[in-house]
Amino acid sequence: MKLPDLLQTFAAQLANHKDAAVALDALIESRTTQKIGTSGALHLYSMEVPPETTFLEDVPVTIVPPGDVDLPTAGFMLHRQDNAAFVQTLYTLGQSTGDNTLVTDTAEFFRLASERLDDMAVHPESYALGPAERLVPWLDPEHREAHASARSGASAAVLSTVWQDDQAARWTKLGTLAVNLMRQNKRVLLVAPTHDAVDRLLGFLAKTLRNAALPFHSLLSRYEVPVLKQAEGVPLGELGFEAQMHKFFAKSRSHKDALRQKYERFRELIPVLAYKGQKQRDLDEVKLLEWRLLAQVSEFQGKIKDIDHLVAKYENLPIWKRLGMQTMGKNVETLGEYRTIYTGNIAALMREVEIAQARIRELSPEAAIPKEMRPEYEELKDDISRLGGTQKVRDMLAASEATNRQAFMQNKRLVAATPGRIVTDPLFKRIRFDVLIAEHAPQVPAPFLLGVAGLIREQIIIAGDTQDLQGPNRLWRQQHPELLSTPSSPLSSPIPD
Repeated sequence: MKLPDLLQTFAAQLANHKDAAVALDALIESRTTQKIGTSGALHLYSMEVPPETTFLEDVPVTIVPPGDVDLPTAGFMLHRQDNAAFVQTLYTLGQSTGDNTLVTDTAEFFRLASERLDDMAVHPESYALGPAERLVPWLDPEHREAHASARSGASAAVLSTVWQDDQAARWTKLGTLAVNLMRQNKRVLLVAPTHDAVDRLLGFLAKTLRNAALPFHSLLSRYEVPVLKQAEGVPLGELGFEAQMHKFFAKSRSHKDALRQKYERFRELIPVLAYKGQKQRDLDEVKLLEWRLLAQVSEFQGKIKDIDHLVAKYENLPIWKRLGMQTMGKNVETLGEYRTIYTGNIAALMREVEIAQARIRELSPEAAIPKEMRPEYEELKDDISRLGGTQKVRDMLAASEATNRQAFMQNKRLVAATPGRIVTDPLFKRIRFDVLIAEHAPQVPAPFLLGVAGLIREQIIIAGDTQDLQGPNRLWRQQHPELLSTPSSPLSSPIPD
């Protein structure tokens, strides 16, 4: 099968997955959301998800806050660890929030991947498909030559393999290759099937370059927010693409940074003030109830005072006035009974007043707004309104960011990312690399590996464990059997014996 035919076949298969993926997407309720990292303008959150939840890495997701407090926020699923999903967002959700809803869009993920492969097949002149053609024997299930090449570990100028069961030894070879490529001033794209694997390998390469006296901080770049804080003793946050770009363009983007800070602060204040406002409404309601209760108490106290006054001067009242009072049912005995009733009513009301006052003491600190917060919020609200509202500010930030991202990416020597992110991100469609290093290559779905290879001009290096080349779950298997479990899955192209 020729490369254009294989690309169209994979594109059609991904399109079929797009149609089937609609059933995979569901609303995922997250009770707690915790911010665990920031890389430039990107934020990484850990969101609690039910144990039975399944999703693919790099799938677009929308985070919907509770109620109508704020606008939904878009992001990407990066990693799953126990009952926590690591989600990357462009806009902050605050330090800690609760009761958010995740809405995955797996269909969109497959649509973007299908369109990329279809574009590669229709417009091959816009890509660098020379080295990618060398992968066709590996990925075409009808071809029977690749298995022998894999076992022999054959190497060529365009396609090289690094098969070794010992990961440490394999990474040492990859580290040596990376050092040589950096010294040759090559532009390298590093991929691995998962974000966790990308982070660990990137940390190892950073340590290797440091030992070789090379400036790894300026050479290496992690496209997404690292899910690991450090690897091999190297802080990965310093290697984040967004963090590097944010630092590099800090002076030229001073106005934009100030606007972003204002917008993110405004978003942080919205849920705080909404919560405070709700508590203030509750407090006002309880205070009104207390006032009504105390008004009734005061009324009964006034009646008791009048009774005490009448009893005190009853003997001195004229006979005609006493008779008039008795006609109305008021004499010394009945006045005492009224006094007892009023006293009981006052006691009952005071018990309710005590309950209301206890609730007031609970609500007061919750409803209290720091004196500087409300003016700050009003000032930020006015600034954003003058710029056209929150959606306009988002568009302004995103538009100015896109221009800088491409220019900065083209000046990085080694960029690390997952194949799924590369194939679905439009930024990579416009950028070319000299060399591809694909670690754990047999675990990368064939369509995504081929899509990544279409960005390479000179050489492809595939590496992995030889165990991945054997057995029923061998070469180019998808790592999400719970989502794509059929033996004829289009993301699975095992090499025949």
